[in-house]
Amino acid sequence: MTTEYREPGWEEREVGVGPWEGDWPEGDHWDQTLLAEGDRRNVADHYRYWTVEAIVADLDTRRHPLHIAIENWQHDFNIGTVVRTANAFNVAGVHIIGRRRWNRRGAMVTDKYMHIHHHPTVEDFVAWAASEELPVLGVDLFDDSVPIETFDFPAACVMVFGQEGPGLSEEVQAAAEATLSIAQYGSTRSINAGSAAGIAMHGWVRQHGGSVR
Repeated sequence: MTTEYREPGWEEREVGVGPWEGDWPEGDHWDQTLLAEGDRRNVADHYRYWTVEAIVADLDTRRHPLHIAIENWQHDFNIGTVVRTANAFNVAGVHIIGRRRWNRRGAMVTDKYMHIHHHPTVEDFVAWAASEELPVLGVDLFDDSVPIETFDFPAACVMVFGQEGPGLSEEVQAAAEATLSIAQYGSTRSINAGSAAGIAMHGWVRQHGGSVR
């Protein structure tokens, strides 16, 4: 018989908060079921017991003018991770290019708080970006890629990430005003798409994110 090892100080604890104690608060943003049963969701403390609709409405008042797009030709499992990171940085929207269906498991339900858009083709996506006057920025390793570490991000833009493995399609590369590369110092040619998206979004946030609420 083996015993599972746990670090010293480990203890079981419930995530979130239990049922509301005392007189219930008033307001349309409170979720009556969560007040009664507790809120075990992975949300910031100031959103405890709020309805999903109320959280989305509040986030909408301070979305960043950054959009994120992901090519989805082979059901890339990284999309969920990218969506979760996009939620953390409160981007204006997430755009799925290609197949409509994507693996939501990695998103950890954060897609409920995001505006998710679908574009069946690169052409459709590029037309949308042009209509919104948003420069398209690809993120990939090409000979003409610009180092993301020194790139001057426009405040409003859309960054596009390719599939794990093949990377950005030729169509997106041709439509992008610039393609950005992330400095790498090891033996592997590329960074995991989910990790690359987080690095790229944080690069934009460092220049335009402002203070945290």
